Amino acid sequence: MITWSARSPELPPYSMAFGHGRHRRVLDLPLIVWLAVIWLLLWGTFSWANLVNGVVVGVLLCLAFPLPPADLGLRLHPWGILKLVVYLLWDMWISGVRVTKQIFVDYPHRAAVLAIPLRCRSELMLTATAVAVSNVPGGSVIELRRATATLFVHVLDADDPKALETARRSVWRTEELTVRAFGSREEIARVSADPRQEDAT
Repeated sequence: MITWSARSPELPPYSMAFGHGRHRRVLDLPLIVWLAVIWLLLWGTFSWANLVNGVVVGVLLCLAFPLPPADLGLRLHPWGILKLVVYLLWDMWISGVRVTKQIFVDYPHRAAVLAIPLRCRSELMLTATAVAVSNVPGGSVIELRRATATLFVHVLDADDPKALETARRSVWRTEELTVRAFGSREEIARVSADPRQEDAT
C-alpha cells in the first residue's frame, strides 16, 4: 500500500511510504534530490546519465537504509535551486579561467588559508555550502569547523587584499544561494543578515 505525505502528517513533506510495520520504506523526494545533487558534484560534470544514476542511487539508499522519522531541515525552493545552479556554473567558468591565467603568469603566487565565518548553523546547510565552495576551481575547502560555523578555504594571490575580499564575498554568496535553495525559513533569515555583523556577534 502506498501512502502519500499529503494524507499522513507523520511523513516528511513531498514523500511517500510503502508497506507496513518493519517493512515500511519511505521515499523522501527532497532527500533523493539532494543525494542526486551530491552525486553530480562528486562526478564534477553534468550529464543526463549522471543525473539519472544519482536519482537511482538516492532511491536505493532510501530503500536499503531507511531513516527514522525526522525533519532534516531540507526544503526545495525551485527558483533558489535555479539561481544556485546558474551561479555555480558561472563561478566555475570564471574561476577556471582565473586559475588557468595564474598558471601561465611568471610571477610567484603566495597562497593562504582564510577562516570565513558562516551564518547558517544547521549541519546540513554547512555541509552543502562546503561542497558547493569546494566544487569551484581555486576554492579548496581545508576544514569545516561545526562548533563555530567557520569554513577554512585555501585561496591563491594572498598578497592581494582585493583577492582575499573577493574570496570571502564569494563564499558568503555561495552560502546564501545554497540556503535559499535548500534551507528552512529560519536559515534563510540568518543568511539575509550582513555576514560581518554575524561575525561580530
